[in-house]
Amino acid sequence: MTVGLSIFDLLTPVAVIDETIMETNIKVAQEYFNRIGRNFRPHIKTHKIPALAALQLAAGAKGINCQKVSEAEVFADAGFKDILITFNLLGAARLDRLKALNSKVDLQVVADNTVVVDGLAESFDKAQPLKVLVECDTGAGRNGVQSPAAAVELAKRIAERSGLKFHGILTYPKPSSEADVEAFFAETVALLKEEGLACAVVSHGGSPSLFDSDLVPSATEHRAGTYIFNDRSLVRAGMCDMDDCAMNVIATVVSRPTETRAVLDSGSKALTSDLLGFSDHGHIVDYPDASIVSLSEEHAVVDLSRSERKPQVGERVRIIPNHTCVVTNLFDRLVFHRNGVVTRMEPVAARGQVV
Repeated sequence: MTVGLSIFDLLTPVAVIDETIMETNIKVAQEYFNRIGRNFRPHIKTHKIPALAALQLAAGAKGINCQKVSEAEVFADAGFKDILITFNLLGAARLDRLKALNSKVDLQVVADNTVVVDGLAESFDKAQPLKVLVECDTGAGRNGVQSPAAAVELAKRIAERSGLKFHGILTYPKPSSEADVEAFFAETVALLKEEGLACAVVSHGGSPSLFDSDLVPSATEHRAGTYIFNDRSLVRAGMCDMDDCAMNVIATVVSRPTETRAVLDSGSKALTSDLLGFSDHGHIVDYPDASIVSLSEEHAVVDLSRSERKPQVGERVRIIPNHTCVVTNLFDRLVFHRNGVVTRMEPVAARGQVV
């Protein structure tokens, strides 16, 4: 990749990152958490790049959040020492790798059921215990125990295992549910105290909830990933503006079969098919009234019927993805730029690490 090249001279499709916007996103988020006196733990699933996690830590973040053991291994090998994995971990082969990881870094994991806890307990011993947080469902309807009482029961089971250490509670919340999260956290912490269980970490999360984290005073840390790039879904959520989106996918118009249809070279292998409630597959910056109505593997079909201006064959267009985290995992590398001029390229080191 030639530093100094215009991003519009790159082969497409290509995912490009505006360094200035990204740096501002990191700075603004970290300043907010410094101001409210809360630890911030970025989720690296958005970028999967050690160099970017290093920027986040240099700004003041405390440790990183990974989603899978394989992601954590990549970052441990890159020198990161404080790692939280927020996924139920099952199976002997995976737990063997987890044990090896625990010997190298300050590791935390989560659990929301006894099967996971008992499996962890069988793999770890008191010589090098594993820190475990109880995951709580505070309204998102995904993983998590269903009540503060259930959280305490699972915490007690963790604390009873010699190879495990109960370390706290954690949630990934439904957006705009801070009051519910706080009520769940506050009750759980009080019940844990009654049982004599110290709760070192109370972990809140999510980019849509990032700047409302102060409304959850029981929390000791916040986890978020997408904020570093932002995307169309966060614009819709009111968390940022289009100008705050650091990632664009640049695509080329390869066909104009009709007056109202264009075809781009950025199919499902470059743009996520994850609609996130949108009716189309990304926002075309240069043609905001156009709509990417369908994706096949190599083609993106664009409806131009509402767009007064029409792109021409050979033209490059910029697309803000619906969900940037998925797009990162589609590319071997991300290209970085300032004012449209390439500054560097970074391999997506943890791409495809899903076990």
